[in-house]
Formats: sequence, C-alpha cells, structure tokens
Amino acid sequence: MARGSSGIVAGLTAAALAAVGFLAYQASANAPDSVAAPKPKVSSSAPAARHDKPKEKKPPAALPAVSGSGKRVVYALEDRQVWLVDASGAVNRTFEVMPSALSPRPGTYEVGAPRQGPPTKGSDGVMIEHVVRFAMVDGASVGFSAAVDGSMESPEPSLKTGGVRMARADGDAMWKFATVRTKVVVVP
Repeated sequence: MARGSSGIVAGLTAAALAAVGFLAYQASANAPDSVAAPKPKVSSSAPAARHDKPKEKKPPAALPAVSGSGKRVVYALEDRQVWLVDASGAVNRTFEVMPSALSPRPGTYEVGAPRQGPPTKGSDGVMIEHVVRFAMVDGASVGFSAAVDGSMESPEPSLKTGGVRMARADGDAMWKFATVRTKVVVVP
C-alpha cells in the first residue's frame, strides 16, 4: 500500500508542477509591459549592441523666409538646423546641430575674430575644433564647433556653455564658409 500511495503522490506532484508551469507561462505571455521584467541596462563603458531600426532621417526644413539676404549662416533654434547660404541666396549646405546650453536671441550677428581651427577644450570639457564664434550670452561666447570625437551630446544644462555642436564634416564646411564678418542670422 505504501508503494501505491507514493506513486499517487508522485503523479499528483508532477501534475501540479505541470499546471503551475502552464499558468506561469500563460500569465507571462499576457502580462502588460508595465509589469514585465525590466530590461537589463547596458553599461555606458561597453559599446551598445545595435539591434533597433535606424532612425528615420527627416528631410531638412526649408530655409526660413525671414532669414535676410546675401551670404549668411542661418541658425533656426527650434528646428536645430543650420543653412549656409551664398551671396546669390542659394543654400550650399544644411545640417542639424545640437544647441548650446545658452542660446542667443533671434537677430543678426557677425562671425568674430579670432576663430580657432585646431582642437581645443570646450567649456564643457569636450575636445572641439573649427570654433566659429558669433555672439555673447551671459558673459559666455556662443559659436559653432564640432567635437573631435564626432559626438553631438546635449549640453549639461547647469553649465554656461555656448557651443552649438555639429558633425565633423559639417564643422569643416562651416569653417570654410563662415569667415570673419560673415553674417549669422538666428531665427526662432
């Protein structure tokens, strides 16, 4: 009799485990994302795996109509976009930028001297090149630059930084185009 009851207990235990396993699977398959297991964090020191879809690149906005005339750099604060416009009014190049922590008011400015081409340390500690200054805000210079490492990180809001960052290729184009006394038109 003992032998028969242990077989029954083993059978009931196996059936109970199978039922619990099935219910656990069913619950996890139907759980909302808000209670799903957290995704593991990727260490900032390790390169992140890229399994997501590439971001869809939006077409650049049209040159703002209120951007003046003649040779100029047009910087749209809200669109985070820059246009290099030649003397005839043709757009030579347009690209996205990462605004600085300090932004100049809309208006017309002029590229000042001295410009800095070789790499130097920016006010945020990042190595930058092709610095083209055009305004002062709260005692800090505001200008276009490209990070040597190619990054375009959002600036630390607590720092008084004036670096409007762009990709290195765009920085090269800006450097060649925006010589001293070139107009910089900032629009909202």
